[in-house]
Amino acid sequence: MRFPRLTFRQWVGWFGFALVFLLTAATAVWRGDILRAGLDPQVPFQTYQPPPAPDYDRPAAWVLRDARAPGAGDAAVFFVHSTTYEGGPHWNGPVGAPNGEDWLRRVVIPNYAGPFARLGPVSAPRYRQASLYTRLTLREDARDARAFAYRDVAAAFEAWLERHPEGPIVLAGVEQGGELVERLARERVATDPALRARLVGVYLMDVVAAADGLSPAVPACRRRDQVGCVVAYSPVGEDNDGAARRRLRRALVWDARGRLVELDGRPALCVNPITGSTDTAPVEARAHRGATNATGLEWGAHPALMTREVAAQCRDGLLRHSEPGSESFRDGGSWADRRKSRPYNLFYGDIEADVQTRLAAWRARNAA
Repeated sequence: MRFPRLTFRQWVGWFGFALVFLLTAATAVWRGDILRAGLDPQVPFQTYQPPPAPDYDRPAAWVLRDARAPGAGDAAVFFVHSTTYEGGPHWNGPVGAPNGEDWLRRVVIPNYAGPFARLGPVSAPRYRQASLYTRLTLREDARDARAFAYRDVAAAFEAWLERHPEGPIVLAGVEQGGELVERLARERVATDPALRARLVGVYLMDVVAAADGLSPAVPACRRRDQVGCVVAYSPVGEDNDGAARRRLRRALVWDARGRLVELDGRPALCVNPITGSTDTAPVEARAHRGATNATGLEWGAHPALMTREVAAQCRDGLLRHSEPGSESFRDGGSWADRRKSRPYNLFYGDIEADVQTRLAAWRARNAA
């Protein structure tokens, strides 16, 4: 059997087709690495010049500054948002940078600061946040950038305390914002008896924290009516063992010198937000108080909650949960968006109920 002889033009065409096919396949395989490389500042953190520090006496330095929802009480809330700045030229994003500001206001604030809106005035500082790239690598430069962000959060906290010198307080944060709140609770609140007496609770949402890394003065919450304690959890789908292993392998936690180090086999802390305790027993979906997708909701508007949607269990330091059936709880957006805070909150109603219960316990204790 004789095959037809190809012309030069046909050879060029087939070669071009093969080249395009190989490039497309390579892009599909290494797309994440290519996009990740594009977020790398390409400069050592030691020689990097960070953006100017925010002035927390100015309203522009706050996403929320004592924002009140209708009918809110008098407990003051200090909330630290997650990473929204994707990266590129900076290890730490400029305050108010357009790259991330929309995600912050549209997604993070309504879904993660929202559960605390009914307590009282909520404040959320803008800060020189570590870029999204710092969550995608364990390089020392990235760890330094994440630690650098703490100085802004600590300064914002002091400015916030000046406006709220008395009364009950709540600290909360999500992802890297929660990481910074954990250090704030351990180094600032735990060492100040007057602040500890005012503390209702600390909420670390989607945060891997070392179970043995908390201060005994601000311990993990072991029951729902306990006050001055930490609710921390990192949610992973119950059947997603690969994601669970990666999360623990890549987790960074604070050491005693204020450095971020690998978890390295230490037990991670998990407080189930449905029960408000460290109990590791499975919790059925009928106890779940409500998930929501509050993306785009204006501050103070309460979202509709979907109750009995998720079962959850603390297992191996992570909150393993069943997958909700609604299309409202699906990740979407760009490659970078899918690596930021989820655009919904599976435990919105549980956190809301938990902090109200602890606030009632705090008031009862202080009345006594």
